[in-house]
Amino acid sequence: MKRLLIIGAFTLILGGAAQVSDARTMYDVTNPGLRAAKLADSEPFVTIGVHKIGKIAMTVSNQGHFGKGYVPGLTDPIDGGPAPSCAFPYPSQQSYLFSGGFWIGAIIGRDTLVSTGLDGWRGTMELWPDPEPRGRIIHRSLLSGDKEAISEQDYIAMYTDTVTRLQYVTGDPIDGRPHIPLNIEVTQRSYAWSYAYAEDFVLFDYSIKNIGRQQLNKVYMGFYVDGDVTFGEGAEGYDDDICGFKDTIASPYGCGFIDTINIAYIADNDGKQTRSVPCPFTANSLTAVTGMRVVRTPSDSLKYSFNWWISNGAPALDFGPRKIGTPDDPFRDFGGYLGTPEGDRNKYYIMRHEEFDYDQLFSAMDHTSEGWLPRSEQAADFANGFDTRYVLSFGPFDISPGEVLPISFAYVAGDYFHTDCDAFRLLFDAYNPYPFYNQLGFEDFGLNSMWASWIYDNPGVDTDDDGYKGKFRVCAFDSVMVLDTIQEDPIIVDTSYVYTLADTLYYEGDGVPDFRGAAPPPVPEMWIIDTLGDTIRSRIHSRIDEFNQGELRVQWNGYRSEMTKDFFSNEIDFEGYRIYMSLSPRASDFVLVSSYDKEDFNKYIWNDWRRIWQLRDPPFTLDSLEALYGENFNPLNHDRDFPFHWQDSLFYFGRQDWNQSDYRDTLKIHKIYPDDPPPTLTNIDSARIYYPEELTEDGFFRYYEYEYIIRHLLPSQQYYIAVTAFDYGSPNSGLASLENPPARNYIAEYAQNSNTDVERKGLNVIVYPNPYRIDANYADVGFEARDYIDSTFGGSLIPQEGLIPDRTRAIHFTNLPPVCTIRIFTIDGDLVRTIEHNFPPDSPRSMHERWDLVTRNTQAIVSGIYYYSVESEFGSQIGKIVIIL
Repeated sequence: MKRLLIIGAFTLILGGAAQVSDARTMYDVTNPGLRAAKLADSEPFVTIGVHKIGKIAMTVSNQGHFGKGYVPGLTDPIDGGPAPSCAFPYPSQQSYLFSGGFWIGAIIGRDTLVSTGLDGWRGTMELWPDPEPRGRIIHRSLLSGDKEAISEQDYIAMYTDTVTRLQYVTGDPIDGRPHIPLNIEVTQRSYAWSYAYAEDFVLFDYSIKNIGRQQLNKVYMGFYVDGDVTFGEGAEGYDDDICGFKDTIASPYGCGFIDTINIAYIADNDGKQTRSVPCPFTANSLTAVTGMRVVRTPSDSLKYSFNWWISNGAPALDFGPRKIGTPDDPFRDFGGYLGTPEGDRNKYYIMRHEEFDYDQLFSAMDHTSEGWLPRSEQAADFANGFDTRYVLSFGPFDISPGEVLPISFAYVAGDYFHTDCDAFRLLFDAYNPYPFYNQLGFEDFGLNSMWASWIYDNPGVDTDDDGYKGKFRVCAFDSVMVLDTIQEDPIIVDTSYVYTLADTLYYEGDGVPDFRGAAPPPVPEMWIIDTLGDTIRSRIHSRIDEFNQGELRVQWNGYRSEMTKDFFSNEIDFEGYRIYMSLSPRASDFVLVSSYDKEDFNKYIWNDWRRIWQLRDPPFTLDSLEALYGENFNPLNHDRDFPFHWQDSLFYFGRQDWNQSDYRDTLKIHKIYPDDPPPTLTNIDSARIYYPEELTEDGFFRYYEYEYIIRHLLPSQQYYIAVTAFDYGSPNSGLASLENPPARNYIAEYAQNSNTDVERKGLNVIVYPNPYRIDANYADVGFEARDYIDSTFGGSLIPQEGLIPDRTRAIHFTNLPPVCTIRIFTIDGDLVRTIEHNFPPDSPRSMHERWDLVTRNTQAIVSGIYYYSVESEFGSQIGKIVIIL
């Protein structure tokens, strides 16, 4: 049962605020009363940001809540596109979050106060942004070259709990009093990446500042999450979720290590929208899991609590695990409910109670011996899935006036939580849930959780240069005993062991946040930029060959891609380039056309102690292998079936990628200047002075100039061409090869002659298909119906019979001047249609136009012979068109 309460129309204002006050006076920490009064004269500027660069897409706000369960219907303010509450894998419709919010409580004098971004039941929101401009969310991105950006998609928001007007904030339902602020200011930063190792989580970093005059004592903070796992936001199926807490997983590095992940989670109970959905799983199934992991708190010595409950208007169904209580910590009655903690004092109790609930799947088991209340009569129903939510909280600490405390957490998704569609039906038993629980897949979820913590604080990296790189473990494969006589009379011998064969693995950082991860090489340069920073033109050249087929000549410069060091390894790890093509800018539509990579080989070494093959080193070039193992050494002669023995070691080799390294073959990716040596100086400014012959006319190093020609294209079709760079990964950290997403570096072009070529060569206008035949199935070959939607008639590709003509048909005109007028006449000279063609010279559509075979009177054309004329400043051209319907 959901209780959805919209707090007035102003909570959904995503645009102009009313009167804007001076932000500096509003943030006078010596006078919070003045600050609240200033807000009373202005409207908070409420807006959102949408993380959707990775596989997890999530909406964040400047009100201390994430997800959009209580603010539905919003769109992305940046691109106007969708704003998923929490979709995974994006852009699917699988939704894993209704809403979540930040809670903070403290003792001030004799008052117990809690402020929430979202209380989760009554819809109370007590954290609000300022008016513009201070209330705006700031967006930054590494992709745009922003030096202040942390990730590929940063959102920075700021809000406080000082708003008390009833139009915005409801009162405490238990104490019957209005909202009393703690006087805290929160700066919220959230980060997302598209890289394979980081695409499944969003990192949040909070700074909580006491902007009041009084010290906040015994502060506890928590993060509330209501999952609602459904296909489609707000759809049925939210009432069969399961909730729990996972503390450890087996380390992916083996050696018997256990990794701590400490993550709270919510998932669907069986991976299906409802129990009636048949097996097997499909692409729409809810087989993933999402959850929250805290990666930084203000202190290492805090108390943690994990509490889940079911909110319901019926007392018997409003349930959460509760301890019986002790004289020192008596049981607290929530007003006849065991689950939903309404009011400030109940919320504070939940956060400070230091209680870790058993997982929901185990609700029907007897936990009284561990101090829990007896199981409910509905316990079996709770165990098999319900409308569940949780709070993950920690504390206590004190915050003095002006003091700022940091909090960081990750919202993480994981695949393959459910792998057997029939497992719930066959294995689940509320009174013995272990067979079902033990087959749930936490591996991907746990690994993503580990990566989130590693990006927050990079293991093995001494960020503050104090000599400490973090915590590590040693996986020992062999050791020897060392005896050291430290006293002769009486004889005392110190015995110790020295590792003779071991691996050292860092699993935690140095405690100083990094918020950085490995990245692919910079994207290749496909644009020519002038000295003022304005784009002049793309480096894709188009033409129509002698057979009237389109051709795109794709050129780029790879200096930055090939010469930039990786942050993690501090090495240049460039491996190669790939060309992708698409008929739309959607990421999922790009297909691989060609690839180029270095000729290098991975060396897999047999670890006899762990009984596994290990990849430890960067790829080896053929020259380096010949230097190690002799002239004419061929690594491909030593694959896994025929390994190579060398000095008591056993290893085999495999290609790093495809080893397509022939840069002279003009049918593949090739160098434009294959005979040029590497540049004498790698500083391009110095090269301009001392070695200008090593640069192109546009100022690029000739050595890094590449080209690929895409042939046999349709002149009428716009193509999206992407060039990406990829590296060879990081063998030591188990990181796979990283590549720029194709949808982040593309150019849209038609495979046609440019206006410049048309004018220079005096080319005539071409009309095709001519003759036009209704039975020729032109849509199948791409001449029509691919990219045309006529908004005049509701945007439908399918005409409504008897109402409108079929506007997906097309006759194309190419080799046009950028500005011209096309007229079509009947054989008797009657004007059928006029088309005004007007585009900037050499822009993608400047040489092409289409006629949809509809007259100026919005009637479908009939069979016959027609004349056309093209008039421009360069003159006129007249021709015939034959149409057979």
